[in-house]
Amino acid sequence: MAEIKGIAGMTPQEITFEVNRGGKFIVYRFCFSALVLTVLTSTDIYFVRAGQSRMAKALPWIILTLLLGWWGIPWGPIRTVQAVWTNLHGGEDVTAAVASAMGLQSVNWATAGSSES
Repeated sequence: MAEIKGIAGMTPQEITFEVNRGGKFIVYRFCFSALVLTVLTSTDIYFVRAGQSRMAKALPWIILTLLLGWWGIPWGPIRTVQAVWTNLHGGEDVTAAVASAMGLQSVNWATAGSSES
């Protein structure tokens, strides 16, 4: 599993509490290109607590992609748009998968929200 940023020092119970309050595990996309080579990849997993901005964490990846992503032909512009679109919509929510992999217990998905929000 990728490194999870934002949970250092937290116990599984604290993480579960934050997820039940609306915290999300998010990955962002970015791409970079050089002539005919374009690479679209994901960041490490970020834990975004309830009330924190997912866009603030997405901004560096959007800027990186806009600067370095579109240079490859033909995939650079296509992958750049894909990465920026994903990040402008708050990144990819992987909360359910991470909670399952971490073995988090007592996650109340009715109050935590769906993995689509």
